[in-house]
Amino acid sequence: MMVLISYDVSTVDSAGKTRLRKVAKECQNHAQRVQNSVFEADLDYSSFLKLKDKLVKLIDQENDSLRFYYLGNNWQRRIEHIGAKETYNPEGVIII
Repeated sequence: MMVLISYDVSTVDSAGKTRLRKVAKECQNHAQRVQNSVFEADLDYSSFLKLKDKLVKLIDQENDSLRFYYLGNNWQRRIEHIGAKETYNPEGVIII
């Protein structure tokens, strides 16, 4: 299933900057960055729940926020991209 993950982490102190780096790194490990604080993750439900649990534990719920948009399995017709950055196909071929 495709999930869009966005976050806003308060960086007014050094602890916030550390949380921001940890949240971004965790998202990068499981998803594709599409904007500064927005990631697309094409994961099975179990993997998504593990990622969500890690992210919830990383943030300070008094100052930070996470948003999850569940696009499901038919996500292709729910995403429209316009603009400069080239989009990607998470189900496409990867050349290493």
